[in-house]
Amino acid sequence: MADILTEIVAHKRIELETFKEALSYKELEKQVEPMLNASVPSMRTALMQSDSGIISEFKRKSPSKGWIKEEGKADIIPLSYQENGASALSILTDEHYFGGCDDFIVTARESGVTIPVLYKNFVIDEYQLFQARKCGASAALLIAACLTKKECASLMNMAHQLGLEILLEMHSEEELEYAALGADMCGINNRNLGTFVTKVENSYRLAELLPKDACKVSESGISNAETVRELRQAGFNGFLIGENFMKTPNPGASLKDFIAEVVK
Repeated sequence: MADILTEIVAHKRIELETFKEALSYKELEKQVEPMLNASVPSMRTALMQSDSGIISEFKRKSPSKGWIKEEGKADIIPLSYQENGASALSILTDEHYFGGCDDFIVTARESGVTIPVLYKNFVIDEYQLFQARKCGASAALLIAACLTKKECASLMNMAHQLGLEILLEMHSEEELEYAALGADMCGINNRNLGTFVTKVENSYRLAELLPKDACKVSESGISNAETVRELRQAGFNGFLIGENFMKTPNPGASLKDFIAEVVK
């Protein structure tokens, strides 16, 4: 099977050139600079203080499954997630593979979303961190498999300068070296981004190898409340869930029922 992550990153580089032609780095910096005086809600704090730790994802499409909810509205579903108990949101902003865009975060904020929002994309360039800050995100995802440690450290530093937190996503034991860089949150992706094979066991296997004081997030493949309770016992604080809610007629209501099972 072709390595999907390699394909996505290659496409991202081409996409970024297009973005930079339409809006230069300098112009983007100018637009973001006035926003830096205003703080954004902390995702790490929200997860550490939450009883459920659910990060509900607004995800309309995936490379492996195609459209999940093509008609999903960014002014309805994210706010419904907030109203039904989400600790934080993740909003896909990659258009080509995930059917997302930066404006979904803008729209969610305009609809009344005040809880932390993760900018979910394949970040490989500082330009994207400025895009994340501009659209109203609280945190950005960095994926170890996409970056060298040096690149990751540099992007993390820029994110912090912009007032953004970082969720650092790792999948293998080798990638756990990146945890020493000091991300705000350490994510374990249960999905192999090369093959898209998903195994929740990955979180249990790697949990104890993460720094003891890390805010730990388990990502992908979580579909029942019992798994969340078990992952909590294993030391996780956050649980990123997208398809499980998005594939239902009412994602917000599905989240509410799920949380009731988690905290009962």
